[in-house]
Amino acid sequence: MRVRSAVVRITAAVLAVGCITACADGAPATAPDPTAPTARDSARATAPGGAAGGAGTSAASVRANASCTDGKCTDNSRASGSGNRLGTGGGRHPCSPSVSLDRYSDALDKTTFQGTFIGNLSALARDTDGSIAAVSDRSVLIGLNGRTHRPVRAVKIIDEKGAVLDAEGLAVEPGGTYLVSSETEPSVRRYDRSGTLLGRLPVPDALRVAPAGRAQSNQTFEGLALRPGGGTLTAAMEGRLTDDGKDTAGRPLLRFQTWQRYGARPGPAAYRLGKQYAYPVDAGLGVSEIAALSDGRLLVLERGFTAGVGNTVRLYLADPRRAADAGGVPKLPGGKAVRPAPKKLLADLGACPSLGAPAHQPQTNPLLDNIEGMTITGRAPGGRLRLLLVSDDNESPKQITRLYELTVRPGGH
Repeated sequence: MRVRSAVVRITAAVLAVGCITACADGAPATAPDPTAPTARDSARATAPGGAAGGAGTSAASVRANASCTDGKCTDNSRASGSGNRLGTGGGRHPCSPSVSLDRYSDALDKTTFQGTFIGNLSALARDTDGSIAAVSDRSVLIGLNGRTHRPVRAVKIIDEKGAVLDAEGLAVEPGGTYLVSSETEPSVRRYDRSGTLLGRLPVPDALRVAPAGRAQSNQTFEGLALRPGGGTLTAAMEGRLTDDGKDTAGRPLLRFQTWQRYGARPGPAAYRLGKQYAYPVDAGLGVSEIAALSDGRLLVLERGFTAGVGNTVRLYLADPRRAADAGGVPKLPGGKAVRPAPKKLLADLGACPSLGAPAHQPQTNPLLDNIEGMTITGRAPGGRLRLLLVSDDNESPKQITRLYELTVRPGGH
């Protein structure tokens, strides 16, 4: 009887391996500070397999169309009418020594919520209530459930004249208000949780789109990140200013602008223009998103597209603490005194395993698409960070709204 029970238990475990693999590591942490260890992380550190979801699992052992909620897995292939609607990869699948892919999901692709199209997503940010805030470049603030990533709210936002925004960056203040950057002017505006405009931050004249400044159209504030604690805000230019040059390695020098917030008084007046520094972007790429670490460093997502080849997406770690202030420098590189922020490649995401992901246009790796959004959702054992990325489908049948869950070891301090 005891032997028979053991056989039954082993058989059940074998049959359930797909669900176990797909459901492990399923939800971002919901602690207020994504860089702080959580009890859940501590439990994972002592569990067999740790954050990897168990040893010996592989993409081949996972059902491609399984979705998981609260530890239960369901086959979605018939319900969605689309094969591989939700792609998963149980455990960590290395992209590099510093980055691993946990899973991807296409469940949001071409969906709606209360009549609002859930797509065109250009930025993500971890919200104060544990959800994931997203912004569409069609001027919509969207909330995603922190565990399932399903839409839970959507609100339209407008500028001072009632016009829609080309919203590209998003950050959430400690009090729960939103900072949204637009690459049209460019601008950074503040909104409450109902989408009401509260004000806007000052922007240096040189960063404005020509002829008001030296920026190129659609090449301005693409990335936005608020350092944990809310004291430093950083906006990343996607492209370089007219007349700015390259570094000695031939990499174009972009400008990152910071603001400092002093005191607890709410309102845009609390933010003052801070340091501006140069960032060397890889040739042919632009900066699509940034995320701030608690120690002042930044995760930087660089992205490019080549017709007939597909997307290039690279994740870097940059250290603006070691950069010189370039705010008063009319033309970069500006000489030896103007030190750009050093950066270290964490991973070329084209090297990640595809996990059977489909692509609707030529891609060197079908996993890739137009990745524009990124946020830190929590902390994993061993000093690793959990990241959530999203691609912007531009409402195109050739592109996909895809979520990517990564585990990253930034290293250093």
